[in-house]
Amino acid sequence: MPESRKLRMGMVGGGRGAFIGAVHRMAATLDGGIELAAGAFSSDPEKSRASGKDLFLPADRVYGSYAEMIEKERARPAGEKIDFVAIVTPNHEHLPPARAALLAGFPVMCDKPLALSLAEARELRALVRKTGILFGLTHNYSGYPMVKEARRRVASGDLGRIRRVVAEYPQGWLASPLETSGQKQAAWRTDPARAGASCCVGDIGTHAAHLTEYVTGLRIEELASELTTFVAGRALDDDASVLLRLEGGARGVLWASQVAIDEENGLNLRIYGEKGSLQWKQEEPNTLMLKWPDRPREIVRTGANYERLSREALGATRLPAGHPEGYLEAFANLYKDFAAALLEGGTPDVPTVDDGVRGMAFIEACVESSKAGGRWTKLQGGES
Repeated sequence: MPESRKLRMGMVGGGRGAFIGAVHRMAATLDGGIELAAGAFSSDPEKSRASGKDLFLPADRVYGSYAEMIEKERARPAGEKIDFVAIVTPNHEHLPPARAALLAGFPVMCDKPLALSLAEARELRALVRKTGILFGLTHNYSGYPMVKEARRRVASGDLGRIRRVVAEYPQGWLASPLETSGQKQAAWRTDPARAGASCCVGDIGTHAAHLTEYVTGLRIEELASELTTFVAGRALDDDASVLLRLEGGARGVLWASQVAIDEENGLNLRIYGEKGSLQWKQEEPNTLMLKWPDRPREIVRTGANYERLSREALGATRLPAGHPEGYLEAFANLYKDFAAALLEGGTPDVPTVDDGVRGMAFIEACVESSKAGGRWTKLQGGES
């Protein structure tokens, strides 16, 4: 990998009308170490070319399909070809380009969830293990400085043995049948052929589940869920209530909803231990609250109290205290760590294919449990 130039990213998806592709592009380039060099931005070749023109890419680096991009980029001289592939397509289009990229020797950064199904996720995990090529998954909330601080506080034993986790992710944008209006983001998320077995759990519930495991260091072993579709005519769930049993005897509650009117992105994590508790809210990401039985609540802020913040939190912080950092910066932290691993080796603090398989196991367990009337269901196939 190069030491004197930016890493070149090739993107699959993220063309005109897409949302998350632009987020990936901004995040990847935020620290100046990565540049967008090529792309297959749509399954429609004309739309891909138009999107590449929007992004000021040379015409010979804009492709009509991911297969064409991977084939032609692989054939370029070592000093010209892309260094990795970013996949920012809907769920059903994650496995094919990821598989092609890995088989061609390209590292991959993939949007979540990992695939359309658990079976696809297992296939992808087997390929990553066989090739040994770096693979990252953008559960981006793990990139926030105060999430990393929360994780360190739990790991250091400040809270004692974990007893209870409460994870919430309410949104309100699908409270009406938005998918019938032609809105692209709503249309594919509510379509089983493109989203998979779940809308709400797959789209945002997996974020809450990943954050639960990331911060506590405890795996979800089994769950009991009720998935509900409140909007008439919708094919997939838009609300989920899930009870969790975690390693070590901890218990949890996870609520995700996309029909909670006037909620935006209310990801909220509360962890209760024997000696204390903590709370973090995504809509106020620079604050971590610690609560104790024998003293006042403690507020820890991003960029402040430098002598007290963990190395992990400081490493994810860019600005001095009082200058807000948020969603894009958290996303960028994943790309920064991914790039460092490509250049220097080592294991980046980035969600892996194993995390992706666990996410797919979580989705399928929620669906199975709900269909069985909320029966306790083990996560199958989510082992690392």
